[in-house]
Amino acid sequence: MATQRSTVDFILEQTAGAGDVSARAMFGEYGFYCDGKILGLICDDTLFLKYTPGAAALIPDADMGPPYTGAKPHLIADGLLDDPDSFVPLLRAIWDDVPQPKPKAPRKRKGG
Repeated sequence: MATQRSTVDFILEQTAGAGDVSARAMFGEYGFYCDGKILGLICDDTLFLKYTPGAAALIPDADMGPPYTGAKPHLIADGLLDDPDSFVPLLRAIWDDVPQPKPKAPRKRKGG
């Protein structure tokens, strides 16, 4: 089941206080980004976040599950969306743990 755009819009609205949040379509679902770093996935109308040491410190007994078959377990964040006062610090803690994306190499020009 593919994620509905209305679900993505709701998640982005609820997480707006964390920074520059966005979602990008990928593989039929969505990647969830904050300030240029991918923090998780939106799959089957569910927000899955990376379970980092910062997330574990804030939510040690988090609901976990894979966003797709064969994936590592992620934090299932849907139940946390209604409380931005605790959810925004969680996103920032995950953001702090995730490395900066590697710069992309310039594209080679075709032809002469």
